[in-house]
Amino acid sequence: MLKKITAFLLIILAIYLSYSALMPSKISGLDAPKNSFSTERALVHLKAISKKPHYIGSPEHENVRNYIVKSLNDLGLETEIQDEYSFTDWGTITKPKNILARIKGSDNSKALLLLTHYDSNPHSSFGASDAGSGVVTILEGLRAFLSENKQPKNDIIILITDAEELGLNGADTFVNKHPWAKDVGLALNFEARGSGGPSYMLIETNGGNQNLVNEFVKANPDYPVANSLAYSIYKMLPNDTDLTRFREDGDIDGFNFAFIDDHYDYHTALDNYDRLDRNTLEHQGTYLMPLLHHFSNANLNNLKSDADDVYFNVPLFKTISYPFSWILPMLILAILIFIALVFYGINKRTLDSKHMAAAFLPGIAAVLINGLVGYFGWKALLAIYPQYGEILHGFPYNGHLYIWAFALFSTGVCMWLYNKVYKPENTASLVVPPLFLWLVICGVIAFKLKGASFFIIPVYFGLISLFVLVRQKHPNIILMALLLFPALMILSPFIKMFPVGLGLKMLIATTLLVSLIFSLCISVFGFSRYKNRWAYALFLASLGFFITAHFQSGFNEERPKPNSLVYILDSDNDSAIWGTYDTILDYWTKTYLTDSPDTSDNIKKTTFGSKYDTGFTFSKKANIKPLDQPYIDKQKDTIIDNVRNIKLFISPQRYVNRLEFFADSTNQFLSFNINGLDVQKAKGENSVFKKRKSNRLFGFYVADDNHLELEFTTPASQKTEIMLYEASFDMLENDMFNVTKRPQTMIPKPFVLNDAVIIKKKITIE
Repeated sequence: MLKKITAFLLIILAIYLSYSALMPSKISGLDAPKNSFSTERALVHLKAISKKPHYIGSPEHENVRNYIVKSLNDLGLETEIQDEYSFTDWGTITKPKNILARIKGSDNSKALLLLTHYDSNPHSSFGASDAGSGVVTILEGLRAFLSENKQPKNDIIILITDAEELGLNGADTFVNKHPWAKDVGLALNFEARGSGGPSYMLIETNGGNQNLVNEFVKANPDYPVANSLAYSIYKMLPNDTDLTRFREDGDIDGFNFAFIDDHYDYHTALDNYDRLDRNTLEHQGTYLMPLLHHFSNANLNNLKSDADDVYFNVPLFKTISYPFSWILPMLILAILIFIALVFYGINKRTLDSKHMAAAFLPGIAAVLINGLVGYFGWKALLAIYPQYGEILHGFPYNGHLYIWAFALFSTGVCMWLYNKVYKPENTASLVVPPLFLWLVICGVIAFKLKGASFFIIPVYFGLISLFVLVRQKHPNIILMALLLFPALMILSPFIKMFPVGLGLKMLIATTLLVSLIFSLCISVFGFSRYKNRWAYALFLASLGFFITAHFQSGFNEERPKPNSLVYILDSDNDSAIWGTYDTILDYWTKTYLTDSPDTSDNIKKTTFGSKYDTGFTFSKKANIKPLDQPYIDKQKDTIIDNVRNIKLFISPQRYVNRLEFFADSTNQFLSFNINGLDVQKAKGENSVFKKRKSNRLFGFYVADDNHLELEFTTPASQKTEIMLYEASFDMLENDMFNVTKRPQTMIPKPFVLNDAVIIKKKITIE
C-alpha cells in the first residue's frame, strides 16, 4: 500500500513539475546586480507608461512616446522617430511614429533587432501587458546590458513600433521604408495576449527552423517554453504580430515571446499595471538577457535553413530538439519494438489476447465520451450562462475553474471505465491497446502535423513499461510511476494551454488529452482495484469546481461585465440611434436602449473592422444632437479615356479618432490614393479593394492630420457611392450627451468601435 501511495504522489509531483518549471516563482528586486535584469526596476517604467490608455491619436500616446525616448536617451542612446503613412492588409491607414535607436557593434555584420510596440488598443486598454511589458523588458534589459560597457559584435537595433494594434502599421513602415531594415539579421519580439502565465516562444520564418532552434538552445534561457506543436498550430492560425511583417515583407526571421494566460484581460480596461503577473514579466526578462548576450555576438548570417526540427521543453533538460528526418525512423522503430514486445508477451503468456481485446473498449469509450463532453461542454455552458458570450475572447473570468472541472471529470470517466476490465495480474494486457492507439496517432502526426512528433517520446517510455510488465507480473510500482514522468511532464501543460490560448471552445482538447495521457498511466493505475472509488472522488471534485465556477459566473468589480454603447447620427436622413454589440442588455445600456430595443435597424448590416467581425445587435431611436458634420469637397471630377478621375477633400469639423469607408462590392476602383499613399492592387488584379471580405474599404485612424485627401479612379459610367462613418471615442466625456460613467462592475467591450459618437454620411458621385 505504501508503494502505491508513493507512486500516486510521484504522478502528482510530475504533473506539478510540468507546470512549475514553466516560469520563475519569484521576481528580481531593486537590489539585483546592475548587470542583471530586475523586474522591480522594469515595473518603475511600467507604472509610468500605463497610467492611461495611449492608443494612437490620444493625448497620452505622445506622453508615453516621450517617456520612452527619454529613457533611451538616459541610457546614452541616440533616438529617432520614423513618421510615415502606412496602409496594411488589415484595411487600416494611419501615420505611426516608430521609436528607433541603435547600438554600434564592432563588426560590419547583420544586426540584432529588439522589437515591441508602445501603442495600446483603442480605446480603453491601459496597455500594461500588451505591450507595455515588452517596452519595459527591453528598457530594463538594455540598461543591464549596457552597464557592462562591452561593445557587441553585431549592431543592436531597438525598434518600438506604433500602431501595431491597428494593423501592424509601424512594422510595415519600418520593414518597407526604413534603410535599417536591410541590416536586420534576427528579431526578438516581446508581446502579450493576456496578463499572466508563462511566455511562449514562437518562431517566425519563411524557411526551416533548424538553425534558429539550435541557436536558441545555445542561448540557454532558464525557463524555455517552446514546442514545435505550438509552432505548427501558430502557422495555421490568422494571428499576426509585428514579426509577421518582417517575415512576409522582409524575409527576416525572428522569435516571438508572448504570454497568453488571463486572456479575459486582453485589450480591455483590465490590462493595467496592477493585473500584470510579476512572475510573467520576470519570465520575459529571463528570455531577453541570455538571448541578447548570445545573438549580439552570434553569426546572424547563417540562420536560414531548409530543414525543420522537432523541439519541446521538459523540466531539467530545458529544450530538446531533433531533425524532422528522424520522425519516420523513430516511428518505425517504435512500431517494431511494440510488435516484438506483443509477440514476446504472448509467448511468455504474460499477455492475454482476450484481455488485450477487452482493453480496447474502455480506451475507445473514454475518447468518445470525453470527446463529446469536451465538444459540447462550452456550448452547454453558453446555454446555461449566456452572459459568457459578452466576453468576446471566449474565455470567461472563471475559465480556469472549468479547465479543472472538465479535466477531473475526464479523469474520473477513465478511472470508471478501466475499472470495468480490472482483473488481478492483467495490467500488462491493459497497456497494449493504449500504446497501439498512441502509435496510430503518432503515425498520423508524422504525415499531417510533424511539429507534434515529439509525442513519440512518451510512447518509448510506455514501451519500456510494457517490457517490464511482460517480464514481471509484479513490477516495482514506483519504477512504473517514474517511467511516466516524461509523458506527464511533456504532455500535461497542453491540457491547459489549448483552452487558455484558443478559448474554452477548445475544451475538447483538454478532455481528449486527459483520456490519452491517462491511457499511458494504466501501467500504474492498472494495479489498483479501487478505481471506482477514485472515479467517484474525481467526479465529486469536478462537481466542486463546477459549483465554484457557478458562484463566480456573475459579474462584479473583480469580474466586470464588458458592454457597449454608441450614438449614430445619420446626416442624410436626419435621424439618430443608440446602438450596442451586446446580446444581453444591462441597466446601464437599458437607460438608452430601453427594455424593448429594436432589432431590425440597418446599422446591423454594417460591421466595422474588428478582431471578431462583431456586428450590432440592438438599437433604439435617439434624439438628434447638433454635431458638426464633416466638410467634404469634390476638388476634381474629370473623365479621360473612359476613366473617371476624382479627388475628394474630407475634413472633420470636430475632434475625431477614426473614419471608416464603405462601398458596395459592385463599385469598382481602378486606383486609390489616400493622403499621398497609393493603395496597392492585389497580384493579378486590375483594381484595388477587389478581394475585400465585406463592403468595408478601409479605416483611417487619426494621428496628426485629421483631414483626408482621396484621389481615385473609376469606370466613367459607374455611379459611385461611398458611405463615411466618422467616429470619436468621447461619448462619455461629451457634455452634449450626458452619458453616465459605467459602474465599477462594467468595462467597455473590447475589439469593437465602442463609446463612440458616429456620424454617417453618404458620398455620391454620379
